[in-house]
Amino acid sequence: MPPEIVDSHCHLDFKDFADELPDVVNRAVAAGVARMVTICTKLPNEPAVRAIAEAYDPVFYAAGVHPMSVAEHAPFTLDEILEIARHPKMVGIGETGLDYHYTIESKDAQQAALRVHIEASRRTGLPLIIHSRDADDDMARILAEEHANGAYTCVMHCFSSGAALAQTVLDLGFYLSMSGVATFKNAVSVREVFANAPLDRILVETDAPYLAPPPHRGKRNEPAYTALTAQVGADVKGVSIEDFAIATTANFDHLFLKAAGWSKVEAA
Repeated sequence: MPPEIVDSHCHLDFKDFADELPDVVNRAVAAGVARMVTICTKLPNEPAVRAIAEAYDPVFYAAGVHPMSVAEHAPFTLDEILEIARHPKMVGIGETGLDYHYTIESKDAQQAALRVHIEASRRTGLPLIIHSRDADDDMARILAEEHANGAYTCVMHCFSSGAALAQTVLDLGFYLSMSGVATFKNAVSVREVFANAPLDRILVETDAPYLAPPPHRGKRNEPAYTALTAQVGADVKGVSIEDFAIATTANFDHLFLKAAGWSKVEAA
């Protein structure tokens, strides 16, 4: 049997999976992916994402407003996110963050939205799920400012930023999530970040349907491929795949406390 592992970030509501979602979930479980967190990136889509988590026992969900969608998204409030967070399988806040690569024109709105999500994380105790691209300085500043205003927990999803931001994140007690990016041949600096990060601060994810690791690069990614990224993670850390899977699963449980404690009996 493959070692049990968690895909901490995927997008099962995307149309890429519409025709075969049961098979996608079954393949993941067969590959050792015991749990998956599917991410809602726009609040109007939350009912559809929630329905997937309700339909599949191994699937949990998170919800927020993606930074690239902030400008076009209808106004949202802290109370809206807090209400969604009451669902027993809603286990994280986001993804939120900053993206200056594609949407720098909305940077002020992105920063304001990020602070709303941080407050939701504080209020609920659920981890913040961060997307950051070409915004290292502002991201480090806001995360540190807000942490000084009141503690919260956080994972930097699909981490591919610089070593300075990684250190800020680790110093705050947060986590880095390894995606298929770390498996790409030219991603030497990303692997170096994870090589230098403590093993007890690393999660693993697919970001499916994006960023498929070899030998599937350029094709649709899916949660079953978490194991391929995990093998690279194990190699980078110099540990066995079994030990890497045990460590990253324990890290997930430590951060995503609601998922760790969820049971169908209690939710019924």
